[in-house]
Amino acid sequence: MLQICRFFQPTIGSRLGALLDAQVYDLTATGRPAFASFNAWLSWAGQQGAAQVAATLADATANLTPVYAWADLQHQPDPTRPHLLPPLDAQEVWAAGVTYLRSREAREEESNKIGVYDRVYEAERPEIFLKATPHRVVGPHDFIRVRADAHWTVPEPELTVLLSPNLQIVGYTAGNDVSSRDIEGENPLYLPQAKIYSRSCALGPVVTLAADLSGPAEIELAVQRAGETIFAGQTSTAQMKRPISDLVAYLGRENEFPHGVFLMTGTGLVPPDDYTLQAGDVVEITIERIGQLVNPVQ
Repeated sequence: MLQICRFFQPTIGSRLGALLDAQVYDLTATGRPAFASFNAWLSWAGQQGAAQVAATLADATANLTPVYAWADLQHQPDPTRPHLLPPLDAQEVWAAGVTYLRSREAREEESNKIGVYDRVYEAERPEIFLKATPHRVVGPHDFIRVRADAHWTVPEPELTVLLSPNLQIVGYTAGNDVSSRDIEGENPLYLPQAKIYSRSCALGPVVTLAADLSGPAEIELAVQRAGETIFAGQTSTAQMKRPISDLVAYLGRENEFPHGVFLMTGTGLVPPDDYTLQAGDVVEITIERIGQLVNPVQ
């Protein structure tokens, strides 16, 4: 299965890559306009059928030599070393909330406001909000942050949809919607402060093409602290209340995304109330047929 990534080459900069059989290929090096950047690829892919996208990528990769082993890029960003970048360019990241029953229960518990989240869970119109602009997003092995004015912060693992400018589903990646539950719990109107801040969103490690992720996917979350697993859980996108197509349709109402957009589809995994992220923790999110997104906490 071929997947899309972005990586950094010292002295050159960001490159569009293809991951195949644990090897990374430099698609930008082909000179094809569609592979000049992630933006260019996404715009092109949204105008093609899934079969054409896959065939073009396979053809391009067949004529390239791998530039790196995937394992060689698994470290924190360092301007002197090749490393992975978040798989986005100029795209905003939006998010849907209360799409799983567990999320509804957790948000009612944190706020003590029974009914607010129950109503949106059952309503025709979903909760959709802006999560991050590109400069607030980090990629694999980069630091996510806990707000200094928060006392209860949790990771939220989410299947994240990649949409082209014409709102075609091009692929999927893993996302972490880092959230300050105590701030949102104090008042639901504080949601932007609880969820939208520097390094509160992580994406990666790759984009799996839409045709390669049909059907439900298993999602796993593990948090490591001082070498020990202090939380682990598992869910499935089969537990989502709403189909992804409905979320995409509402996102696109009265809106335009000239560079495309990412849509996080909600979380079905919520750590217990006595858990909060701390500096030094490591969050591992694994989604079936996508891979593992790893981020240390700052």
